[in-house]
Amino acid sequence: MPFPNSKLSPDDILKAVYRAADAILEVYNQKEIQSEKKHDDSPVTIADIRAHHIIQDTLVISGWPILSEEGEHADYNIRKDWDYFWVVDPLDGTKEFIKGNGEFTINIALVKGDTPVWGVVYSPVLDWLYVGGPESGSLKSSKRVSWEELKEKGSILPGELPENLTVIASRSHGSTSTEALLKKWENKYGEIDRISMGSSLKICLVAEGSAHAYPRAALTMEWDTAAGHAIALGANCHMFQIEESNQELTWSKPLVYNKKNLLNPFFIVCGAKYLCDNA
Repeated sequence: MPFPNSKLSPDDILKAVYRAADAILEVYNQKEIQSEKKHDDSPVTIADIRAHHIIQDTLVISGWPILSEEGEHADYNIRKDWDYFWVVDPLDGTKEFIKGNGEFTINIALVKGDTPVWGVVYSPVLDWLYVGGPESGSLKSSKRVSWEELKEKGSILPGELPENLTVIASRSHGSTSTEALLKKWENKYGEIDRISMGSSLKICLVAEGSAHAYPRAALTMEWDTAAGHAIALGANCHMFQIEESNQELTWSKPLVYNKKNLLNPFFIVCGAKYLCDNA
């Protein structure tokens, strides 16, 4: 595992994830969920904050810096010298959480330099657990398990891709550019099957082989994608930055992290080589 000289084990992190999930579910199961608006107009709930503190209390043991959506964000002049660091979204998909559709996740990634090397994505309601990275490969479990159980009984990603071209689309963040790209693919490859999903589960569905690609021509932050990105890399998938010119989308450069601006460019996750290589 890519945890050099760390006092933490994968099991320590999984246990923190499950404790955070229980704290989130306690709020989720209430009849009415109270939320507030942050400075960027995105919603936050007490569940986000509780999960943040549970996860942070574990990750701080590693000695590596933590970049969490709900934590303090170090200035770039400090961050640029980080080697290993954690990128955390304690509750990814807060809009889905408030809607009550269950499509939200806990995301934890270990990043080295500008590349995710290990990640955990867990859905407390669906009970889907994804763990992996480029050095270890990626695994999935449909229930809470220990690290040893996951290595022994987890499903190795990716599985077999669907026969028809299948594309993931965001449930809450669509765009005209994405629709134009899907129309182009439809003209080139035939009918497209579409899956709608919330949170980082979209990345994970490509990693597991349930879909060929997930294009995202809408804004995200680094903590929205880092954990899923690690899992995608461990499943031999790719995440590229999308460049847009004259309403045409192209891609070739990998998505990177610890940028001066933590806002991600548009991106695509692809598990089918012909979609990775051709815009």
